[in-house]
Amino acid sequence: MNEFTQVLTIAGSDSDGSAGAQADLKTFMARGVYGMSVFTAAVAGNSYGIHDSVNMPVSFIENQIKDIKDDFKVSAFKTGMLSDSEIIHTVTEAIKDKPFGYFILDPVIITKHGAMLLETEAYQTLIDELFPLADLITPNFYEAKKLSGLELENKEEIIKAAHKLRKLGPKNIMIKGEHSDDSIDEVEDYVLLEDGQSFWISEPFVKTEHINGTGDTLSSCIVAELAKGQSMEDAIKTAKTFTYNAIKHEIAVGHKYGPINHFVKDDIQ
Repeated sequence: MNEFTQVLTIAGSDSDGSAGAQADLKTFMARGVYGMSVFTAAVAGNSYGIHDSVNMPVSFIENQIKDIKDDFKVSAFKTGMLSDSEIIHTVTEAIKDKPFGYFILDPVIITKHGAMLLETEAYQTLIDELFPLADLITPNFYEAKKLSGLELENKEEIIKAAHKLRKLGPKNIMIKGEHSDDSIDEVEDYVLLEDGQSFWISEPFVKTEHINGTGDTLSSCIVAELAKGQSMEDAIKTAKTFTYNAIKHEIAVGHKYGPINHFVKDDIQ
C-alpha cells in the first residue's frame, strides 16, 4: 500500500471551487500529495461575486482539527481565511503545539485590489497570535503595505518591509508583487529567508480575468513541496512557476471572474 504524503488546509469553503479550501485541495492533488481540510467558514458565490457567507462554530473547528490530529500524519499545512478573532484564537490554540509540521500562513487580510477583509480586532489577533508560529507568510502587495506601514514604491522599500515583517515573528517572508495594473510587464515577488538570504522571483504578467485562487494556489503549492522534502527556497520557486502556468493556460469556467487552471502540468511552457 502506498503511503502518501499528507497535508492540510485550514480555510474557508468557496462554493464555486475557484478559491479557498477548494483551490488548496486541487493544488494538493496536482502536486501529488493527499490533502485534508478544516473549514472555518463557507461562502455562497460564483464567478460574478460572493453573495452570502457563514462562519463555522468554533467548537466545530476545534473538532475538525482534533480529528485530524488523532488519526493522520500531516507534514505541512496552511491557513487561509480566518474570519474573526475567536476563530483565529481557536486555531492558534489548536496548532500551537506544532502537530502538523511546516506552517504556511496566507494572511487573508486585504484583497488583491486593496479592499479590507478583516476587522481591526481580528487583524491584530492574527498578527499577535499566529504570525509568531508561522514558518512562512505570503502577504500580497496591499497586505504587505498595511503590515509594514510602508508604501512599497520601490525595491528598497519592499526589502525594508520584509525585514519589518520578520520582526512580527514569522521565520520566512514572501511579499507578492503588485498585479492589479494592466500596464505591469512582470509580477515580481521578494523572499526573505530565515538565514538572512533573499531573492527576487518573477514571471510575466498575464492579462486575464481568470485569477481567482492565485494566492491560495501559491501557498498550498508551497505546503505540498515542503511536505515532499523540498527546501523553503525551492518550494517557493516551484510554487511560483506552477501558479504562473495555471494563470497562463486559462480554462473556460464561469461567465466573469474565473478560476485558474489546476490541471496544468510542470512541462507546459
